Amino acid sequence: MQITKNKVATFDFKVTNEKGEVLDSSDQIGPFEYLHGIGFLIPGLETEMEGKAIGDSFSATIPPAQAYGERDESMVQVLPPDAMQGIDVEVGMQLEAGDDGGSRIVTITKIDDSGITIDGNHPLAGLTLNFDVTIVDIRDATLEELEQGHLHMPGGCHDECGCDDECDDTCGGGHCH
Repeated sequence: MQITKNKVATFDFKVTNEKGEVLDSSDQIGPFEYLHGIGFLIPGLETEMEGKAIGDSFSATIPPAQAYGERDESMVQVLPPDAMQGIDVEVGMQLEAGDDGGSRIVTITKIDDSGITIDGNHPLAGLTLNFDVTIVDIRDATLEELEQGHLHMPGGCHDECGCDDECDDTCGGGHCH
């Protein structure tokens, strides 16, 4: 069986930056499982996964445009020092910020007397990512997974993320995996 649209693929991985620093790996979090062909992975990695079979190993270098995009400095803002009164803020903290255009996760990158600097870029934006991948398993997606557009863990969503019965937007952005 090969990885094609609507197949569920499980893979081990290591991702590094251009300096060779490990950013993430399945050694830390276990194999990753996803529904192929719906845009759940970064575009460049999903393209590389297409057609692979169980046991295949490969390396891929994914440029920013096919990963998390280029950095956009207009997404960095300095808020007044008192903008987050009542919240114990610290560098590295991530918060959800919203406006008429929707919401996004922002990261606090600096706190000083001039204000609180927030960055709306994905933390990996602007980086070329190097992946080492081994395909562990491939299966057909269930009808429910195809209808829902995401995976369900054995025993239901609530086992993994605290939802009552249904996986919804309060449950990991609608994805239980």
